[in-house]
Amino acid sequence: MSGHLGIDYGAKLSGNTVICLEQKKKLIFIQCEKKKDADKFLAQAFKELSAEQIFFDAPLSIPAAYFGEGDNFHYRACDRETSAMSPMFLGGLTARAMKLKNDFPAIDFHETYPAYFVKKIMNSPLSYNKKTKNLLEFTELLMKTFSVKFDKSPENWHQIDAAICWISGKRYKNQEQITVGKPSEGLIVI
Repeated sequence: MSGHLGIDYGAKLSGNTVICLEQKKKLIFIQCEKKKDADKFLAQAFKELSAEQIFFDAPLSIPAAYFGEGDNFHYRACDRETSAMSPMFLGGLTARAMKLKNDFPAIDFHETYPAYFVKKIMNSPLSYNKKTKNLLEFTELLMKTFSVKFDKSPENWHQIDAAICWISGKRYKNQEQITVGKPSEGLIVI
């Protein structure tokens, strides 16, 4: 039993999809291989890890205008508040994420947004610009700020984002989360 998973979700064959979970009080990563189907990878992992809750870095819903509520066909309230990309712009990624959620109704899915987490919760002096070389410094800041330990130091920013998704899940379980958006349309949990 894995408790909850943090997932950074990437393009289907990019190798950028990463699962973060806790084992023996340390965070570990399972990263999809490049050119392997990320959705099949996740589906298998959900079953093998007996996932109960997933904190997912991808849109899990579309604007309410598509269901007759309001007239914004591009953004949900949570997207506007967090300055996130439109789920419609992310089209295929959004559709894939929604399908995974639909295919696993017994799992409690929550949408997260690592960039907003860093801005709102961490207020970090360190850059969260994935083009920089401060991965190690940022890892140390995460460990210090949230009292987490890693089995192996994150090797890339996708693993960092998966860890932030996992931390969002821990905050949710401890009722420390910030929730953004409207329940009828879609929420982002950080």
